[in-house]
Amino acid sequence: MIHIEKNTDDNFAAIRAIAKEVWPVAYGAILSEAQLDYMMDMMYSIPALQLQAGDKKHRFILAKEEDRILGFAAFEFNYAKKPKTKIHKIYILTTAQGKGIGKQLIDFIANEAKQRHQKGLILNVNKNNKAIRFYESIGFSISFEEVIDIGNGYVMDDYVMEKSI
Repeated sequence: MIHIEKNTDDNFAAIRAIAKEVWPVAYGAILSEAQLDYMMDMMYSIPALQLQAGDKKHRFILAKEEDRILGFAAFEFNYAKKPKTKIHKIYILTTAQGKGIGKQLIDFIANEAKQRHQKGLILNVNKNNKAIRFYESIGFSISFEEVIDIGNGYVMDDYVMEKSI
């Protein structure tokens, strides 16, 4: 049985391990190896994750089955000073995908958001990411497109998807 709990590891070892395994599969056909390496360091180095959890107030949660961590998500309440919760990250180990874990993580976030009087969930997804179909299947829809300069000559070319809660 899957249960969701808050991340308590300040070094984010499990989160980093999942990202390292999943990112090449999710983005290998979309992004160059150089951009993958750059983004992994930018988003998943220990200092970057500590900054997200500390100064940026991102909340990290883990999906566990017994003692095995199968996935994680990170989210932020009142994104852009609006009553919306931004899902910044959600990744499931490739071997655990298709078991409803992503939906459980999003349902957990939605419940937390409702308790804080949030009106919706919002997330960015690469325009070529197969996860778009998953998000649409659980009620998200594309609101607009966004190109974000992330430095070093790279951009994120995304859809912004939203769901009312």
